[in-house]
Amino acid sequence: MRRIAVYDNFTEPKHRQQINDVAARCGFAVDYYAAPKTVPLEKRDEYEIVYGMPRPSELKTFTNLKWFCGSFAGVDAYLDDSLYPSPEVMLSNSSGAYGVTIAEHLIMVTLMLLRHEMTYCADAAAHRWGTVQPMRSIIGSTITVLGTGDIGTEFARRAKAMGAASIRGVRRTKKAADPAFDGVYTHAELDSLLPDTDILVMALPSTADTVGILSRGRIALLPETAYVVNVGRGTAIDQSALVEALNAGKLAGAALDVFEKEPIPAGDPVWDAKNLLITPHISGQMSLGYTRDKNVALFCEDLENYAAGRPLKRYVDRKIGY
Repeated sequence: MRRIAVYDNFTEPKHRQQINDVAARCGFAVDYYAAPKTVPLEKRDEYEIVYGMPRPSELKTFTNLKWFCGSFAGVDAYLDDSLYPSPEVMLSNSSGAYGVTIAEHLIMVTLMLLRHEMTYCADAAAHRWGTVQPMRSIIGSTITVLGTGDIGTEFARRAKAMGAASIRGVRRTKKAADPAFDGVYTHAELDSLLPDTDILVMALPSTADTVGILSRGRIALLPETAYVVNVGRGTAIDQSALVEALNAGKLAGAALDVFEKEPIPAGDPVWDAKNLLITPHISGQMSLGYTRDKNVALFCEDLENYAAGRPLKRYVDRKIGY
C-alpha cells in the first residue's frame, strides 16, 4: 500500500484520526514519527508523501518521494532542488494555517508599541510606579502592509475593524486583494508610500525579491513617528540600519519576531536597540489549537487533491519561493 510519513510534533488523537480517515479513502496508510524520532533510514524508500517538519537533509533519502508538505508557511530552507531525490518532487506549505495566530501577535505588539507597554513592563520589573506615557492608537493610523497573503490579510481585517484610517497592501504584482486593503501597490511603488506611513507591517517570505527590501535608504524614507513590525523573515530588513535609526530617534519604535541570525548572537547590537520589542520567532508556532486544526485540515485537503490528480492548492514553486 502507498504510504505517508508524518513527522509528528503537533498532532492530537483527533488529528491523527482525521488524517487516517482521509488517507484510507485515498488509498494510503500513515505512519507517525514523534519528534525527536525520525523515519529509520531503511524504511524511507517506503514513503511517497512526507508531511511535517523533517530536517531538510533527510528528504533526499526518501528515494520514492513524490510530495513533501511542510507543516509551516515559510519554506525557504526547502527550496534547493538538490535536497530532493528528484527535481520532480512537489513541495507545498501550510499557508493559511498561521494567519490568525500571527495577526493576533501583530495586533498585540503594535498596541504595545503605540501605548509604551515596554516602558511599563520595565517599571514593574524594577518595582517602580511609572509615569504616564503619551499614547497613540490604531484609530486614524495609516498602515502599510508588506505582504498581502494570509498573514497580511488577517492583520488588515483586524486593523480595519479597529479603525485604521488607511491600509495599503504591497505585493510583487498588482493583483486584487482582500477588501480590508484600501489599495494594493507593487514593490516598485513602496518608496512613495513610506513617507506617510504610521505603521509598517512586514509579512514577507524570503525570496530573491524580498531580501533587503527594507533597505537603509527606505528606512530613511519613514517618518520619525513611524513604527516597524516584522513577522516575515529577518532577511527582509537591513537590521544594522534599523538599529541605527532606532538609536538615533529616527523611528518611534519597532517589534521584531524574526532576525538576520537566529538565535540572536550574544553581543549583537540589536539586543540593546532603543524602543525595540524582541520576540524569539514565536508568532506562528503550533501552540494554538486553531493553528493545529487548520494545519491538518489543509494537508488533508491537498491529500485529496493529490490522490485525485488535481493541482495542490498550496503548491510552492521552488524557483520563486512561493
